[in-house]
Amino acid sequence: MPLKEKTIERMYWTIGEVAGELGVNTSLLRFWEKEFGTLRPKRTSKGDRLYTKDDILQLRRIQYLVKEKGFTLQGAKGALRQAELPQPKPTVNPGIPVGEIRERLLQIRNKLVAISREGTTHPIPGGEGHEQQRSIPAGQ
Repeated sequence: MPLKEKTIERMYWTIGEVAGELGVNTSLLRFWEKEFGTLRPKRTSKGDRLYTKDDILQLRRIQYLVKEKGFTLQGAKGALRQAELPQPKPTVNPGIPVGEIRERLLQIRNKLVAISREGTTHPIPGGEGHEQQRSIPAGQ
């Protein structure tokens, strides 16, 4: 029977790492920590915040409610207390490596750049039977 390979999983993430993952400023995370009493990241001896998976999940829920659903802070607090919130949509499929996602995005970008450089002709809305067309120069 082969031995199971142990995987070492991270337990803590810094505020900068979490902010980067969520696409927000570190100051917003500190503000949410102050506003939502349930969020209490661990601190180092220097006072640096260390976030666990549970802390990050809580931040994702707050972000989902406030940024995507348009809740006020009071409304989000109430929803979190009642646990009546839908789960946030995953931002990245964990089964796809980040490098592969990056490569796909670069391919899409290159295609879009090529299309924009060609310059295309588009019908002008409201023209007689849409016969009128205008040329859109590259870069516009």
